[in-house]
Amino acid sequence: MSKKIKLIILIVAVFALAGVISYNYIMHGGERDLAAEKTDFSVTSAFITSEFLGDIDAANKKYLENAVAIKGKITALNGKEVILDEAIICSFKNQDLSIKKGQTVTVKGRIVGYDDLMGELKLDQCFIIKN
Repeated sequence: MSKKIKLIILIVAVFALAGVISYNYIMHGGERDLAAEKTDFSVTSAFITSEFLGDIDAANKKYLENAVAIKGKITALNGKEVILDEAIICSFKNQDLSIKKGQTVTVKGRIVGYDDLMGELKLDQCFIIKN
């Protein structure tokens, strides 16, 4: 084999390896054991929503990637997603069949972002800590 072909194979292998590592990090790298972590903030859904509406940048610096407990009323259930007060979307790993629409709960999860166009705060790795 010529040096040019070996170099091309090496470059393709490096890019393939980088792709696999990137995919693994994106899909699984951000997971933490939130049940074992201390809660950084305990707030109501109205309070945290008003903070994001007031100053998105300051709220992102304060809450983004942190474990937060949010108390609110369940306004919608959609499989593994629970929506609190029509503004906070909580993604659960497993569907929790014990919760019902209209119930007030405290959900712990990781803040992953705020969609200012839709006015929705998004959490992942959520679970119920109080009913």
